[in-house]
Amino acid sequence: MANHKSALKRIRSNRAKQLRNKYQHKTTRNAVRNLRAATEKEEAVALFPKVVSMLDKLAKKNVIHKNKAGNLKSKLAKHVAAL
Repeated sequence: MANHKSALKRIRSNRAKQLRNKYQHKTTRNAVRNLRAATEKEEAVALFPKVVSMLDKLAKKNVIHKNKAGNLKSKLAKHVAAL
């Protein structure tokens, strides 16, 4: 167990950040899944900017790697264009 007050606070704050990151990552994965499942062009075009924004935010906060975000955005853009 931690011996210092600051270490106890760090444990609490790390747990809070972990939960927030997990929630945002899962929400983004669901949004990507919904975009891939979209069959109508209008629906996909409306979803695409929101999903890209979510991916950029995750990459900015180092929840996912920036190259992974770029790869996902590229594949999703190709999917939307192909509809």
